[in-house]
Amino acid sequence: MSIAEITFYLFAITTVTAGLFVVVARNPVHSVLWLILTFLSTAGLFVLVGAEFVAMLLVIVYVGAVAVLFLFVVMMLDIDFAALKAEMAKYVPLAGLIGVVLLMQLALAFGVWETADGVSTAANLGAIERGEMENTAALGMILYDQYFLLFQLSGLILLVAMIGAILLTLRHRQDIKRQNVLAQMYRDPAKTMEIKDVKPGQGL
Repeated sequence: MSIAEITFYLFAITTVTAGLFVVVARNPVHSVLWLILTFLSTAGLFVLVGAEFVAMLLVIVYVGAVAVLFLFVVMMLDIDFAALKAEMAKYVPLAGLIGVVLLMQLALAFGVWETADGVSTAANLGAIERGEMENTAALGMILYDQYFLLFQLSGLILLVAMIGAILLTLRHRQDIKRQNVLAQMYRDPAKTMEIKDVKPGQGL
């Protein structure tokens, strides 16, 4: 057994095991941590098949943003998970029924599984010659060469959408005090401070 096969089985077993613990973990913080491990193991599988760009997207977007956001939300919100689980207990029969239906669909899908032409050739990945350029570099050349204008327009659309969302949700309340940073920075201590000589046994 080669190093690549050992690495594949290691990542695969870790992904399946971590995904199982995401569901069965009692602590939601532990579930999010197991989810992060699942994403990292899946990224390793993508690297093994030569999809480095997809692996980096999985790590940066899902692990670096989504999973960390879930972790902070779960840790900051004071949620009574015991009461929440008690409410969810009455939906267990429905969840079991849905699970049985999904398993039946998977069984039907695997029952009609047929091997396509050329699978035996594709299975021997070592015999297939790769190009001179990695897929990440090739994707970058396509995005910033052939579709450069469309790529910039999509970024501009996202920028306009972000500014529009900020403007639509921005509310200036007049009944609250706001901090004036410039007024604090440029204030004159001689005009804002008054030193009083308080005698012993006397008040202001």
